[in-house]
Amino acid sequence: MPKEWILNSATNRFQLNFSRNVGRVAEEIRKCAPRSEHEWEEYYYKNVKPKEHLVDLGRKLYVKITEVLEAEIADITEDDCINYIIDLVINRTFDGYTTERQTIYGQLQDILNVKIEPAPDLWDRLYNVDFYIKVNDKFVGLQIKPAYGVSHIPEIFKERGLQEKTHERFRTKHGGRVFYVITIKDNGKKVIYNTEVIDEIKNEIRRLSS
Repeated sequence: MPKEWILNSATNRFQLNFSRNVGRVAEEIRKCAPRSEHEWEEYYYKNVKPKEHLVDLGRKLYVKITEVLEAEIADITEDDCINYIIDLVINRTFDGYTTERQTIYGQLQDILNVKIEPAPDLWDRLYNVDFYIKVNDKFVGLQIKPAYGVSHIPEIFKERGLQEKTHERFRTKHGGRVFYVITIKDNGKKVIYNTEVIDEIKNEIRRLSS
């Protein structure tokens, strides 16, 4: 549905659905434990944000779509579209591939001193897992996420939240957690951005080894 796609894309881009704008809805609805949509609606307006606040966000969204996006769309040329598709398919695909290779096989594998292997295609589709570490008869999953600048990182963490269910299914089936490894360029070199994940992976390997 084209209208839904536009509304969703604009809402995400301008972060109107972030917790600072709409509250921590996942936490709040669990607190509420509503038996109906109406019960949740009443709780939200009373305890999280008033309806007028959401109406105001909707108006902001309308301005972003009709003013900002329309102006940007009007400025796009045919050459822009051609260059974007070529960059997406050739440059960014290669960049993602080299990021995986350099991070996994270069830095991460050496740091952990374990063998890291590409996940089967089925695991990618079912669990959103790119690589795995085998520990006895169990597996630790890894998902590599190249960030195109620090401003892109919040979107990665948002995507991570959407994939929690698939990662939990992986843990139930294969015993180990799935970890996000975010990579970013630093002075032209690809490095692990969320370095704290290294100790988390080590701890998980130790847990599965015991």
